[in-house]
Amino acid sequence: MLPLGRERLKTELDHLRGVERPSISQAIEVAREHGDLRENAEYHAAKEKQGFVEARIRDLEAKLALAQVIDPERLSGHRVTFGATVTLLDTATDEELVYSIVGEEEASFKHGLINFKSPIAQGILGREEGEEVKVSTPSGDRTFEILEVEFKRIELAPED
Repeated sequence: MLPLGRERLKTELDHLRGVERPSISQAIEVAREHGDLRENAEYHAAKEKQGFVEARIRDLEAKLALAQVIDPERLSGHRVTFGATVTLLDTATDEELVYSIVGEEEASFKHGLINFKSPIAQGILGREEGEEVKVSTPSGDRTFEILEVEFKRIELAPED
């Protein structure tokens, strides 16, 4: 994953541990005070939410522990690799598209961040500037020319 992805996961993990977990514990305590737990909808809802939060915490901890963080600014070359920002020309429409190849947790098509497992990424990985590639996408085959391969820092606005 990229440094951006690692920071997003760390932020989410900190929020779950520091805000959500204590809030759920408080909700469970309040629900217990209402008496009979067998028919207490608030208690069961809080316990269910607690299960989801704890599962997400474990998932994030595992992903962060196993992550190999790659800083695109330390890479170079003209070949498309993980972390590259690539400018493509759709030969059918003459539209220029810019995508950065990222990990699953970082992907956001809205921001031009595509998962390295996506059809377009798979079609261009390992290719070089100037090459024309045919990519099979869910909407049909498309042909792209790789105009530029860059390795730069990827940042998003905080609200993204």
